[in-house]
Amino acid sequence: MLSNMTESDPKADLRRYLRAAREALLWKLDGLSEYDVRRPMVPTGTNLLGLVKHVASVEAGYFGGTFGRPFDESLPWLDDGAEPNADMWATAEESREQIIGLYHRVWAHSDATIDALALDAIGHVPWWPRERSEVTLHRILVHMIAETDRHAGHADIVRELIDGAAGLRDGNDNMPPGDQDWWESHRSRLERVAQKAASA
Repeated sequence: MLSNMTESDPKADLRRYLRAAREALLWKLDGLSEYDVRRPMVPTGTNLLGLVKHVASVEAGYFGGTFGRPFDESLPWLDDGAEPNADMWATAEESREQIIGLYHRVWAHSDATIDALALDAIGHVPWWPRERSEVTLHRILVHMIAETDRHAGHADIVRELIDGAAGLRDGNDNMPPGDQDWWESHRSRLERVAQKAASA
């Protein structure tokens, strides 16, 4: 007989990973000014609040319309005719509180879908090619975990570029111990290694 250590509820496992990814993404906004959460830190304009807006938007679709349970709020930045990339940044009129509030409401809607359906429930992703648009809830959970973690990784780098803050999540930064001098020495060493490799 399996012990409690090895027993697993697949849906609960997937929900736990999705929840951890969501929380990690939001954590990257903590303690920053309105300017900093919106700052485009790379040539493509990637910014923290835009990442949250994007992930909220796609999650609303994947757990909403895909399973015939549409999210009941308008997301005009996804409408036909919206400007390209409109879901990847927040306008001056869209506050941090509005975007985070939207994300929390999307969580509640998604979690209701996850609760209501079996992992093998069938849905159809309207924006995927027809030949692969039929999906299960299990597949969408895996897909959304990957999507959220990917953008949380983007947020890791953007946040570090803003103020040097780094780490996996609140209460567990998962970083090796080291003060600022250690990190500067470490980075310098990596730079020397890169230069040596390039000149070999």
